[in-house]
Amino acid sequence: MAMTTRNGKKLVIVESPTKQKTISKILGNEYIVRSSFGHVRDLPSKDIGVDIDHNFTPTYVPVEKAKRLLKELEPLAKNANEIYLATDPDREGEAIAWHLVELLKIPQDRYQRIYFHEITPAAIKESFSHARKIDLNLVDAQQARRILDRIVGYKLSPLLWKKITSGLSAGRVQSVAVRLLAERAKEIAAFQEKEYWTLNAQFEKPDTAPRFWARVLKWNGKNVEQTTTYHLFAEDYKVKSTVFDKPETLAPVSALLRKGPNTVLKVEKKEVKQKPKPPFITSSMQQDAYNKLGFSSQKTMMTAQHLYEGIEISGQTVGLITYMRTDSFNVSKLLQEQTKKFIAAKYGPDFVPAKANIYKSKVMGAQEAHESIHPTDVNRTPQAMKPYLTADQYKLYELIWLRFVASQMAEAVFNTVTIDIAGESAEKCVLRATGRTVKFNGYLSIYRDDEDSASGKDDSAALLPALTEGDTLTLVELSSKGHKTTPPPCYNEASLIKTLEKHGIGRPSTYAPTVKTILDRKYITRQPKTNKLVATDLGITVTDSLKDYFKEIMDLSYTAGVEEQLDKVAEGKEGWVGLLNGFYGPFKQELDQADKGMQRPGAKETDEKCPLCGKMMLLKHSRFGQYLVCSGAPECKGKINLTSSGEKVQPEATNEVCDKCGSPMVIRTGRRGKFMACSAYPKCKNTYSVDAEGHKVASAGPIITETLCDKCGKPMVLRSSKRGYFLGCSGYPKCKNIVNISDEEIAKIKAAHEQKTAAK
Repeated sequence: MAMTTRNGKKLVIVESPTKQKTISKILGNEYIVRSSFGHVRDLPSKDIGVDIDHNFTPTYVPVEKAKRLLKELEPLAKNANEIYLATDPDREGEAIAWHLVELLKIPQDRYQRIYFHEITPAAIKESFSHARKIDLNLVDAQQARRILDRIVGYKLSPLLWKKITSGLSAGRVQSVAVRLLAERAKEIAAFQEKEYWTLNAQFEKPDTAPRFWARVLKWNGKNVEQTTTYHLFAEDYKVKSTVFDKPETLAPVSALLRKGPNTVLKVEKKEVKQKPKPPFITSSMQQDAYNKLGFSSQKTMMTAQHLYEGIEISGQTVGLITYMRTDSFNVSKLLQEQTKKFIAAKYGPDFVPAKANIYKSKVMGAQEAHESIHPTDVNRTPQAMKPYLTADQYKLYELIWLRFVASQMAEAVFNTVTIDIAGESAEKCVLRATGRTVKFNGYLSIYRDDEDSASGKDDSAALLPALTEGDTLTLVELSSKGHKTTPPPCYNEASLIKTLEKHGIGRPSTYAPTVKTILDRKYITRQPKTNKLVATDLGITVTDSLKDYFKEIMDLSYTAGVEEQLDKVAEGKEGWVGLLNGFYGPFKQELDQADKGMQRPGAKETDEKCPLCGKMMLLKHSRFGQYLVCSGAPECKGKINLTSSGEKVQPEATNEVCDKCGSPMVIRTGRRGKFMACSAYPKCKNTYSVDAEGHKVASAGPIITETLCDKCGKPMVLRSSKRGYFLGCSGYPKCKNIVNISDEEIAKIKAAHEQKTAAK
């Protein structure tokens, strides 16, 4: 039998090419580091790939890029002395490691699984001392999720094509996310607005400064402020109002206060401490990045990925933050000690808490063994790192760094004063004034929560004069103001993710993809300027159809319950086949009932007349959105596209002239985006493709950029289509990776290309 000759090298396989470069520099020549470019095997794209009748046995096939990778990895794995699988420290990473073992046919005694939460020399070298075998429980949990989602998608989507319109899709998590927005739209529409009034009084104590304001708290022995609770789909919404429902109801109160006497009823002073927020987890980072930086969840995760995988700093690639997909607040003791010394040196010993702050996760099913999102070295301050980072990287790193350092600092301390004032008597009218002064800034010296800013706590409340019980006050001024109760707010990306997390729907790795999917499917739309997420007519229709027949899948608690079951599989407390069996029986019954009973929604009549024949138009919807179609179809081809808010899409005028009939050309919007068309349509059907700025698409070839494809490593090129510019892999059609980019990035690429062209 021939002996296998080893080359003495140790092979390390990671997920991304960026990580490959960083870890190669850290480990040195003794190791060969290669990237799997993410997943190497998956269920087939053209069929379900799951044998439901035989214990849900999956059929895995290599993904397209893996075919090339295998040719490189197989001889390396065969000749290496030791093989280390260093995929990401989560279920997804564990599954990728398992697929690599299966594809490369690596014997059990020839590989080790290592993982790290940060890409630093210390963390990577330490990971080798904790090498282990693949945890098949984690693999089973990921496999169960993948199969479960595949079954739901492959069984529900054809049903939607048949009953609503072609091209639709459904998913276990995405459908519940759409329902949140669809139900919120109905709750807002059903909300009944009410008017109410508030009354504030300004007082002074003679010969004592300063003057101060107090609000009317009680009238005729009853509380003035009222709270009405509206029971919503995902949470209760509390609406505040007062008993003063008309401006004239304020008259007797005003008369009483003007008449006097107004006497200090009670003065209460106390010290209040405020603890800092914990370090970031995935959901809170996405929420804060959205609220403070305006980053979408997808942009946040892409930027965090770069910070995690490594930034070139003075010739050395350094991972600046820990792994960004986590739901744990844990911080290593080593970093806590380092941060304690940093805070003491920079801010003073008073800012170091007596005992290290410990935070327990409130997230359902949180993986407490993970680390929170924090800097790998607290001494790398945002200002010191700024020269090495892009603008977006700097903003996010600063946010992560500040939040983490604040989480390790001492509490803020406030002196609060509450003064109750009796107008005539305590039984007749009571007013209240509150004041708050900062005694010790603590963590607030570097980081303030959005909640503090929203409530006005970020600044000290009005200073109050020194008063004692029984003091008589002089009324200076009365101020009344009318208000209207407000409906529940629309979701934005941050609040949607917060709600998904609150109900245990999805996991850190799924939040950003879920939002992107339902936006791409046009089930929801992002409103310009406000960035509010609103369910489209199509999203509401799909939601209503599904919730009538698939009550469990569309239920918040059921979806969260599935996540808990998947956690049990990961812990080895439940079998993945049993989980799927428990799901599929009831699901199959619901599917059969829906196939028989679900009705295709009909077209709605409108008051709009067809621009071609004058007949009335009907409102219909497709996966591309809603539109108006002539009731005389198919004889009449009249059609009007509508915006997501239901308004007619008006053609934009241009300076172009049709080269076929001489009529003016206009910009119209179709299902594939904007295009240039002759205004004489339907007599003349001449059209042109346009770029993102509305100009005819140039015939010049694509611009090659310095960005490398994160799937195959080849250069990305700037291309344009009817939908605008995008980066596409130069390896197309073998690699079909595309990346959407911002207008700023497009301008930079064009400018660099023009400079190179001019230089030539």
